[in-house]
Amino acid sequence: MTESEKLLAEAKTIAVVGLSGKRWRSSYGVSEYMQAAGYRIIPVNPRETQILGERVWPSLDDVPEPVDIVNIFRRSEFVGPIVDAAIRIGAKGVWMQEDVVDEAAAARARAAGLIVVMDHCILKAHGRMAATRT
Repeated sequence: MTESEKLLAEAKTIAVVGLSGKRWRSSYGVSEYMQAAGYRIIPVNPRETQILGERVWPSLDDVPEPVDIVNIFRRSEFVGPIVDAAIRIGAKGVWMQEDVVDEAAAARARAAGLIVVMDHCILKAHGRMAATRT
């Protein structure tokens, strides 16, 4: 089992930074899929109030419960502070979606003991993992 598979298998709660309430955005579709797969989704977006039936938090630091995975749907130049917040809140891992790369932030996260997945879609990874179980 890879690190990313282990992270997905053990996780229950995913905070999605940059989750949009617009149904046509990839962040919405991916989060809707992960929610349907049984994960608790915690939306993080300062411009929204409710998405997928869940209260939206303005930042990771405002989330009042433990988070297993911080799934990042923001451009690479915004990743650093998000990863630093993931470290502060004690997340188990950070997942940067396709085309999201920040090597320096990934190194900080790994040094803090977090599992880091970069430039990969969490939905595709979950789908592959689920397919191998059947």
